Amino acid sequence: MRQTDYRTIEIRRRGRVLQLVMNRPQALNAVDATLHEELSRVFVDAAKDEGSDVVVLTGAGRAFCAGGDVDWMQDAIDCPESFETTVAEAKAIVFSLIDCEKPTIAKINGPAVGLGATLALLCDLSFASEETYIADPHVSIGMVAGDGGAVIWPQLIGFARAKEFLLTGDRIDARRAAEIGLVNHAVPPSELDAAVDAFAERLVAGSTKAIRWTKVTTNIALRQLATSMMDTGLAYEALTNVSQDHRDRVRAFRERSERRAAQAGR
Repeated sequence: MRQTDYRTIEIRRRGRVLQLVMNRPQALNAVDATLHEELSRVFVDAAKDEGSDVVVLTGAGRAFCAGGDVDWMQDAIDCPESFETTVAEAKAIVFSLIDCEKPTIAKINGPAVGLGATLALLCDLSFASEETYIADPHVSIGMVAGDGGAVIWPQLIGFARAKEFLLTGDRIDARRAAEIGLVNHAVPPSELDAAVDAFAERLVAGSTKAIRWTKVTTNIALRQLATSMMDTGLAYEALTNVSQDHRDRVRAFRERSERRAAQAGR
């Protein structure tokens, strides 16, 4: 993998561990058009990378990923045709994560929201800082959670719990997420790096082919499920993209953000 191929994802290496860092810290790593396009191909490149056996996904700064960038949402409202590209990339993100033979670890260093939550939960293992939270608030912005959230949440915590969080957009703190199986481990922030490094090295030291093909076998059912659901979910998400409710909620969100920025500048 070459850093020159990516502007919003930083590539780091630690022995045979490849770390992919979503790198828009000033925006809490919210996904804009550029990051979305790069996420749609980064796991394909990571799978082909000859210098690594394990992939760690994390975010720069205070957040893992704050979900969709609100200005990007407004662009999709203003130009609905652009959502066709978003849909194609969203499918590529989900399936490339599922299909990557190398084990993937989410290092959830800060809030994982919306698409950020989907990215974290689709990784094979997840370690979260005890001081953060996970949420999929698509409904709070008037959209369907069609980018993979409706696929992965029920598989991890069951339908009843998943629907509670997906239909409300409520946050779930990391400790509770670990208790119910949404993430593998919640650890003190000061121990997060060490915990992820240790587990990654354990996998690196293991039987590479056996580990990869065990993942592939385990993911067959998940891939079949994603295949059966993604087109429908993204179609409904595209419909909500042009809804008045979504327009109103995005406008209100941007107005609140502008007021907070103005107050901070006083």
